[in-house]
Amino acid sequence: MKIGIVGCAGRMGRMLVQAVVNQDGAELAGGTETSSSPFIGHDPAVVAGEIPSGVEITADADKLFADSDAVIDFTIPAATVEHAKLAAKHNTNLIIGTTGLSAEDQAIIAEAAKSVTIIQAPNMSLGVNLAFAITEKVASMLNDDWDIEIVEMHHKHKVDAPSGTALGLGRAAAAGRKVDLDNVADKVRNGHTGERKKGDIGFATLRGGDVVGDHTVVFAIEGERFEITHKASSRVIFARGAVTGALWTGTANAGLYDMQDVLGLKE
Repeated sequence: MKIGIVGCAGRMGRMLVQAVVNQDGAELAGGTETSSSPFIGHDPAVVAGEIPSGVEITADADKLFADSDAVIDFTIPAATVEHAKLAAKHNTNLIIGTTGLSAEDQAIIAEAAKSVTIIQAPNMSLGVNLAFAITEKVASMLNDDWDIEIVEMHHKHKVDAPSGTALGLGRAAAAGRKVDLDNVADKVRNGHTGERKKGDIGFATLRGGDVVGDHTVVFAIEGERFEITHKASSRVIFARGAVTGALWTGTANAGLYDMQDVLGLKE
């Protein structure tokens, strides 16, 4: 499968390139960067510390989608929605790891998924997706006397909060309770907040240093506490999962999927 990487010279992009060139059954189709990038014209595999691949980094996303069977996108919302349109235009499957997308962005992605296979997940790692599945199961077993709090920490350069993974865990917990997360999420606490509202799902955000990603779901009731924790020490787990997803799209019908589908974790 020919796999392209948008934003291929960034920290995550380089890991994605490494994951593609070291994966059996995958071939690096190319990579893109912004037109002002000093890496334009360079081999993305060499930039990532691998042997030459024979392709060059360009600023032409349209050509990358035309040349690829699937494209992996860990960029920013504005770029991702444009890539979704290109995916539909060229019948190219798309794997989205971008977070912070709006409802309007999601509508564009959903429209593209009517004609191509799109995998969208706030986190591509196997461990985190197991945490999603376990969180939903536990939430379905415990009534709302149990308070649910989600605590996440990331590096100081992360720009969105709560993290996409934290929100994914919140959606999993809400699904287990058969409620809409938007109706029960408590994302900001400041000042005199009063008592915690029964049934809410709370979020706490920490930022600092070079933390790749720590997430904990806390189920608390008087007298005891149950926690589900995942700690990421390397971004390679996200790249590895994204490439697994890209290969999976080769046999899937058009539609919008997540890593739960890819890993067979849905009942």
